[in-house]
Amino acid sequence: MGIDITKMRNIGISAHIDSGKTTLSERILFYSNKIHAIHEVRGKDGVGATMDHMELERERGITIQSAATQVTWKDYTINLIDTPGHVDFTIEVERSLRVLDGAILVLCAVGGVQSQSITVDRQLKRYHVPRIAFVNKCDRTGANPFKVRLQLREKLGLNAVLIQIPIGLEDKLEGMVDLITMKAVYFDGDQGETIRYAEIPAHLKADAEKYREELLDAVSMFSDELAELYLEGKTIPEDLLHEAIRKGTLSEKFVPVMVGSAYKNKGIQLLLDGVKNYLPTPLEVKNFALDLENNEEQKELSCDEKSPTVALGFKLEDGQYGQLTYVRIYQGVLKKGNELFNTRARKRFKVGRLVRMHSDNMEDITEGSPGDIVALFGIDCASGDTFCGGGLNYAMSSMYVPEPVISLAIDPKDKKSADQMAKALNRFTKEDPTFRTFVDPESNQTIIQGMGELHLEVYIERMRREYKCEVETGMPQVAYREAITQRAEFNYTHKKQTGGSGQYGRVAGHVEPWDGGDYEFVDNIKGGSIPTEYIPSCDKGFKEAIKKGSLIGFPIVNIRCLINDGQSHPVDSSDIAFQLAAIGAFREAYHKAKPCILEPIMKVAVEGPTEFQGNIFGSINQRRGIISASTEDGVFSRVEAEVPLSEMFGYSTILRSLTQGKAEFTMEFLKYGKVPQSISEALVKEYEEKRRREHS
Repeated sequence: MGIDITKMRNIGISAHIDSGKTTLSERILFYSNKIHAIHEVRGKDGVGATMDHMELERERGITIQSAATQVTWKDYTINLIDTPGHVDFTIEVERSLRVLDGAILVLCAVGGVQSQSITVDRQLKRYHVPRIAFVNKCDRTGANPFKVRLQLREKLGLNAVLIQIPIGLEDKLEGMVDLITMKAVYFDGDQGETIRYAEIPAHLKADAEKYREELLDAVSMFSDELAELYLEGKTIPEDLLHEAIRKGTLSEKFVPVMVGSAYKNKGIQLLLDGVKNYLPTPLEVKNFALDLENNEEQKELSCDEKSPTVALGFKLEDGQYGQLTYVRIYQGVLKKGNELFNTRARKRFKVGRLVRMHSDNMEDITEGSPGDIVALFGIDCASGDTFCGGGLNYAMSSMYVPEPVISLAIDPKDKKSADQMAKALNRFTKEDPTFRTFVDPESNQTIIQGMGELHLEVYIERMRREYKCEVETGMPQVAYREAITQRAEFNYTHKKQTGGSGQYGRVAGHVEPWDGGDYEFVDNIKGGSIPTEYIPSCDKGFKEAIKKGSLIGFPIVNIRCLINDGQSHPVDSSDIAFQLAAIGAFREAYHKAKPCILEPIMKVAVEGPTEFQGNIFGSINQRRGIISASTEDGVFSRVEAEVPLSEMFGYSTILRSLTQGKAEFTMEFLKYGKVPQSISEALVKEYEEKRRREHS
């Protein structure tokens, strides 16, 4: 096969918005000879960055889809995925981390650990992905990598230790001191391609010694041999130091911090060496699958070519040539012409065309080895499906998919757009599990749901461009919920007598607020007053009833339904009779239980110059926001708040005008909270009017 698995790395680049992920991946491609000229993200040359291949990404200068490529560095094979930083595209980050073995956490030397870095770090911890931290943008005014290192410790709780320190900062950034070899490193040539080692400048000698001591002290925990040499004051060989750092990084108990500037071409080659030296090979990561034949028992997978194939389809793209499925191979090989089994769809299929991706270009290959990331053409599957060979019936554990919080009604302008819209929605929902669509049975409108305004905006824009489909959009709608505030009893009899056998069922019990989740059913029937075979029917009836509350027609959550008495009829009782009895009982109790409306509350973080802090506070207070923290950091300040989603529409435009375009904000879903009385009354009134209009 040719690829030595110990010389393979699957890594992702993840970070806060605008920390320079895409600029960094562009440099990595250049130094590993994958591209021959460097393009900028907001490219003046009209080309744009290689990894942002969507027209929309190039215009906005943001990454929307994660792009995959493979590079070679000093005979090591690196599969690289550049992920978006925007919280609206969080699924792209989730699905990439699910299949990666290691990551580069990029931080801005000025902004440091920002709100999105915290979210990304949480995702890395969830999937146990070891990481290297790279402090980028050391050439910017106000850059301070030492402060960023402290933030990594304080805000993220990481054992972050510098393995390099910069020589000069801001516009005086010349290179860095490597604390492992204790040499100064400079990057010469137009594009920093020539690396020059020299003695450490005299004024930095004391600092270098101090930080090297700190490094040795931190890694001596991971190697007894190194600890002994360190205590005896002997020289420590470089390879021993590399080995200790690697061990600490893989155990997630140590994070090496590297510095540089991707834009100024400084430090990238050393970062690639860091990936090679400290991040895991596919062999060093334990991967498990669930055996569907034996009660979902966990089975460890091995990176063995001779074992039966197990692979995970983690991302879909519908291109002009049909569906492309990105696959991570965990065990065995993937060969052209092999037969595989999709364990979710229970279907067999033949591997037709097999390709290796480079952003949006592809090369045909005949087989993929264990640990590799490749793509399959023209097979029908969904995101997150497991493919097995050799008679295995395994499923890889799926990834976490957050619930959508915002919806929007869309109407095609003409017949042609209607057909195109159906095609586009079909494709987008298949590709992106956080984007959903359905037709509202009452108004007959098509509703799309997603993670935020930007998320839906991008999809509507893509319909326009890629499908020539013009749509009109309604007002954004918030995903409200209903809940009850107190316990209420019910005792309801459903009877219907027509010719032949009738329907009869009586259920009694109570409903009460419940914190443990959305819904719980409790069966406290004694002495068979409701026969056992009808208990599931009661559960089914309650489940049907909570789909739509009577206040504003949204699902009911945090509720427990308990039954403790009832009655049946030897002839007239049936499954449907008890379902209807439960629905009737629920409605009877719901009004007595003082129902209320809940709305999604978002965690909002606004960052901007301190001079505008008053304006930012004001804008949050006007939106029923509660400020939870605000920190000032010299000229920069950061405000964290909890704000209802319904108040956040159009906030980006308002924030820009309040701060002369200098502030930015991120938001993510936090929890559901109770809607104030006045707003609740307005929502109920609006819902009743809407229903009246539909019935008249």
